[in-house]
Amino acid sequence: MITSIQGLLTEATPLRAIIELNGLGYEVNIPVTTAEKLPATGATVKLHTLVIYREDAQTLYGFATIPERDFFRLMIEHVTGVGPKMALTIMSKLSLPSLESAIRMGDIATLAKCPGIGKKTAERLVVELRAKVGATSSADPVSLGDDPASPDSRPAGDSRIRDAVLALTALGYKAADADEAVRRASLTLGTKATTEQLIKKALG
Repeated sequence: MITSIQGLLTEATPLRAIIELNGLGYEVNIPVTTAEKLPATGATVKLHTLVIYREDAQTLYGFATIPERDFFRLMIEHVTGVGPKMALTIMSKLSLPSLESAIRMGDIATLAKCPGIGKKTAERLVVELRAKVGATSSADPVSLGDDPASPDSRPAGDSRIRDAVLALTALGYKAADADEAVRRASLTLGTKATTEQLIKKALG
């Protein structure tokens, strides 16, 4: 089982990263929530991974943190009708704290906003995962290009994203919509964007 991969980031899109290791390029499927934390191409990156084996393929999925990877595994192993592709879509729409909060609160409306997720699937997420969400810790994400042990490695952008989401919700945005808009703004503007810049981009 490949539980993590660390190497040179040679290519990145919102849903895919190519990591070169020992002369081999590994294609890793990632959610938007991980893509926004990737360093610039050419930098070293580490992703926590899960390999899905099928008769005709072996697909590698990568995440910024261990809790995100473990939550992905929970969805595909315990929720009827949720496979890797749908789970990745869900985790691209909502951050892990938002997902866990919606499941604990039984917020079907927020979960149903994920593309391809109807009310029935949202209900299954709540019913089948509510007792399990405590098993994954919603630790603050680390910058994938840094040493997680370093006290300076936690990105300031983490608090900026949170503050920007709070600002949008104060303006009347629903939590799920605010979360997605700000994370996409962060992906576009980069890690040096201020809270104000993230808000303006999300509103635009």
